[in-house]
This record gives sequence, C-alpha cells and structure tokens, in this order.
Amino acid sequence: MKKLPSGHTKRDGAPRFELGRVVATPGALELMHRTNSHPLALLALHVSGDWGECCAEDAQTNEDALVHGNRVLSVYRLPLKRLGKDAAKKEQTLAQVDEDDNRIWLITEANRTVTTLLLPEEY
Repeated sequence: MKKLPSGHTKRDGAPRFELGRVVATPGALELMHRTNSHPLALLALHVSGDWGECCAEDAQTNEDALVHGNRVLSVYRLPLKRLGKDAAKKEQTLAQVDEDDNRIWLITEANRTVTTLLLPEEY
C-alpha cells in the first residue's frame, strides 16, 4: 500500500488498512447513543486515514504504523464537528480539551484482527 503524507486521507474512499472485527465498550456505546453518533461514520473516518483530533506526532505515528504494521489510533470528539484542514485551529481546539470532552478512541490492533471503539478511561 502506498504511503500518503501525514494527515491525508485516500481521495478515492478506499480503506487504507483492514479493520478486522469491530467491537465497542459499554462506555463507547453509551457515548455514541447519548450524542446520536453512528459508529459507521467514525469507522469510515478512521479507515480512510482521518485520525481526528490526534496531535501531529500521533498522526505521524499512525502513518508510520500503516507502513510497519503497528497499531493505529484515532481520536474523535462527539458529536462530530469537522475542523477542516486549518492546522492552527485544530491545535487550538486540541489545547482546549478537558477531562469531560466526549472523546472516543478507535484503536486497530497491529495484526489488524480487531478495531475497538472505547473511551480513553477504558484503555
């Protein structure tokens, strides 16, 4: 698979990696229900290489993981609000994150057999 520059999604909509079996923790299910968020929307972002609200270093780690076969992590705040490509705005938004910010993590294991939707405190 061709490596794309950090922070770029595949334009043709094709998945950048395999998700494996998809599971969710009770906390993640409750948060998605409470915020009227659909897991398929989150999974589509994750598998396309939109890492959500990951910092630049974590986004690069994900890009490297696609090449070297390591785990992939995306972070989304629910309900989803797209930040666009404005990096300065994204960094400012990340700086405002607090402990009760409705974040959900999507983690795809290194062997690509399972992707888990979970809350950060459930890790």
